Amino acid sequence: MDTNGVRLFVLAADLLNISAAGRQLGLAPAVASARLAKLERKIGADLLHRSTRKVSLSLEGAEFLPFAREILAQEDAASAALGNTRMDVSGTLRFAASSTFVQLHIAPILPEFLDRHPGLHLDLKLSDTQMDLIEGGYDLALRNYAIEDSSLRARKLADDQRILCASPEYLARHGTPATAADLADHQLIGFSNGPPRTLKTAGSGASGTFPPVGTRPRIICDDGASMRLAARAGAGIAMSSLWSLYRDLQDGSLVRVLPDHQIDDGSAIWLVYPKSNVLTAKVRVFIDFLTEKIGRAPSWQDMAAPGDGN
Repeated sequence: MDTNGVRLFVLAADLLNISAAGRQLGLAPAVASARLAKLERKIGADLLHRSTRKVSLSLEGAEFLPFAREILAQEDAASAALGNTRMDVSGTLRFAASSTFVQLHIAPILPEFLDRHPGLHLDLKLSDTQMDLIEGGYDLALRNYAIEDSSLRARKLADDQRILCASPEYLARHGTPATAADLADHQLIGFSNGPPRTLKTAGSGASGTFPPVGTRPRIICDDGASMRLAARAGAGIAMSSLWSLYRDLQDGSLVRVLPDHQIDDGSAIWLVYPKSNVLTAKVRVFIDFLTEKIGRAPSWQDMAAPGDGN
């Protein structure tokens, strides 16, 4: 099978535009159409529906697409194994990640990545709620919790220390909790669909949970940035990741609550991809870039408490 035709099909499926896909591969529109038609004759099915107004995947095209991605992944892996890794990595990288993390730590460095790899295009799916990596057809995802899915491979990017925090104004009005049990008497800000997290103190073991058993947070939301802003405004006590809050801790707009407690949930920041896929060149260069710019010296690590493993 002509892998150049397969590469054109995958790009056209991502862009829903055959001419645009051809331009990215240096092909004239007529050449791109002819190459795609040749692939369809080889397969014996129309992969894309064309009209004067739009291009869409056919049923056969949707079924073939994951296999096409795997064909290209295997080709890239074979090339890399033979020492032929191309410097001009091209194509579209579909990346799913926490919108809050991307806004703070990835979006500011994307221009440098794109300058290094001018042939690459990024398709970002940003949400703080969990999404299915395989069903969504993503090449790579960033997740900040313990990875238990056996269908995924993962590479750790950084530690993910979570803390309790509140604004000085909130604590002045409502008092500062001295124990985990005191949290039951406070307004809490919780993340939607999140299970209670165990709170532990050094040498004492578990001392409670957040939120406490039998309580309901005053505010529940599914967006980390909104949680942080609500906590800054004095709405209550929130649990959030240090990477999201460290600047607020530095300028004093948020302070740690129960700083002698650790949140025991086994979370870390992981870069994950489907287990069935080999590590393609485009995924590899993005992982390496994020590791270089973020993972080697996370900007928030200086705010970690001693003994937290950061």
